[in-house]
Amino acid sequence: MAGKSTLAKLIARFYEADSGTVLVNGVDVRDASNTLLLGSVAIMLQEVALAHDSVFNNIALAKPDASLSEVEAAAKAACIHERIMQLPNGYDTILGDEGGFLSGGEKQRVALARAYLQDASILILDEATAQADPRSEQQIHEALAKLTTGKTVIVIAHRLATIRNVDQILVIEDGQIVERGCHDELMEKDGRYATMWRTQMVR
Repeated sequence: MAGKSTLAKLIARFYEADSGTVLVNGVDVRDASNTLLLGSVAIMLQEVALAHDSVFNNIALAKPDASLSEVEAAAKAACIHERIMQLPNGYDTILGDEGGFLSGGEKQRVALARAYLQDASILILDEATAQADPRSEQQIHEALAKLTTGKTVIVIAHRLATIRNVDQILVIEDGQIVERGCHDELMEKDGRYATMWRTQMVR
């Protein structure tokens, strides 16, 4: 399954492609300005980076001129507002470099609030629920349902249940696409995806 995260980072232009072309909305990312690319693509990595700063500023990073009401709306959409209000100083609470006060799943929801505020047309989720406990994972999925409406969403996942209902699934091995199709199509093919699905479902 190697190559998935690299693919996501190529789209966001964290890396330059050695060969070929990466297009975002029909534009070669090498020709797009950083401002255009940042406005078009939001990426949420497995390891959430939170600054040693207030909760407000960590969310508003996506839109520095955001008002408190906008940040609160984003937090509510990401199902993290109530938890923030339980912190010592609410949105003014200073988070440590490791996101002190918050669990892994809660940090993911802060990152989701940031992505919601950014309102990019393309959202890349790289193992977005990997650190979440079952309750947080459910809340993340509820938040994603609100966040992804009308957007192009690229989901990178090892937990296949999280991608069952997507429009198109790409199975990548050693940097190559070896299967593609929706869940039902891939199950009917009875190939690599179907094998992985059955293995995960019996755990």
